[in-house]
Amino acid sequence: MRLFAALLACASFFLSPGALAQQMAPDALVKSVTDEVLDIIRKDKDIKAGSTRRAIELVEQKVLPHFNFTRMTALAVGKDWRQATPEQQKVLTEEFRDLLVRTYSNALIAYKNESVDYRPFKMQPGETDVTVRTQIHQAGARQPITLDYSLEKNGNAWKVYDVVVAGVSLVTNYRSSFATEIRNGGIDGLIKTLKAKNSSLEAATRK
Repeated sequence: MRLFAALLACASFFLSPGALAQQMAPDALVKSVTDEVLDIIRKDKDIKAGSTRRAIELVEQKVLPHFNFTRMTALAVGKDWRQATPEQQKVLTEEFRDLLVRTYSNALIAYKNESVDYRPFKMQPGETDVTVRTQIHQAGARQPITLDYSLEKNGNAWKVYDVVVAGVSLVTNYRSSFATEIRNGGIDGLIKTLKAKNSSLEAATRK
């Protein structure tokens, strides 16, 4: 998952919620906020010094409003999502969100001046589900790595519900491990595993 985390950090959605986010086309939104977050990462002294708490603070304030974590969690859990009670679904979404927040935050700290190329984008009138394609260029690498965002229009705002890195879906990648946990311990077993992982990451942050 380190590759996912590092690449996702390069184009995390650091955008202030509001009318601007609602009015922008999805490709313009991706470009605007990606350019902004790269600038923030390069200049933020605390993040450059390795402050996980500062990185988490930024992610929670700026990233969360632009992701549909309920849909992401449902896609990651797969067919077993329907078997979960509303309370289990709520807890799964919260724990998965926390896991991704901490993963993104750790990746922000590991950022090494990658650059982003925005691919041509076309959208049909009235479309509510689109893909915005980008490429990540890493120093010394021969080929860029594709990083594509799946967005859906939720009301007046576009929200991300999946990220595809080098052809591999983030939610699909988690689905395999989630399915194993559910087979072994049911929905509650998956919740227990996610809570344990988040507790471990939180403890590491305090060190």
